[in-house]
Amino acid sequence: MKQLLVHKIDLIELEGKGDFLCPCCGTKISPDDETEKVYSILEPKVRNNALEDLLIRCNNCSNKILLTGFSILETI
Repeated sequence: MKQLLVHKIDLIELEGKGDFLCPCCGTKISPDDETEKVYSILEPKVRNNALEDLLIRCNNCSNKILLTGFSILETI
């Protein structure tokens, strides 16, 4: 049985427009991609009507990635 890890990526630490590479397979994941061909949104975590975390899955390798840092971006 293949064990899947959840990688955590803090959006505050990213440079540029928010693109990053999947930690497992290197596929480019972009917030501008709305097709869900590259990644799928699994579970958004909302607190006080603001997005706090977002769990996504890379559709290339099925790796799960937890995106954090949305609360700080809301204040910018």
